[in-house]
Amino acid sequence: QLVEAGGGLVQPGGSLRLSCVASDFSVRQYAIGWFRQAPGKRREGVLCTGTGGSITNYLDAVKGRFTISRDNAKNTVYLQMNSLEPEDTAVYSCGAGPDCGKVHKYWGRGTQVTVSS
Repeated sequence: QLVEAGGGLVQPGGSLRLSCVASDFSVRQYAIGWFRQAPGKRREGVLCTGTGGSITNYLDAVKGRFTISRDNAKNTVYLQMNSLEPEDTAVYSCGAGPDCGKVHKYWGRGTQVTVSS
């Protein structure tokens, strides 16, 4: 099971850090990806971290603003989001799988991020 936290309401230009905690397995053994889905839109990949520390950026719109990191000791993967824009408003969820092309073995329920003034 994966549980996301850290969402909320933030003004444009602000920052949030989301966390994805695994409870039944070790994140060390899985690629972990962050995804988002805005109302009326399809889910899209954001960033993924592989088991060896590699980073896959699925979405050009977040380059230079979002970063992903993992703390294996805490069994947690983070998504640091800076310079947030209203277009970043979405439900953010994390998934786990054998590699960043297949992060669908485990899913969390998501956390809402709203960027608005």
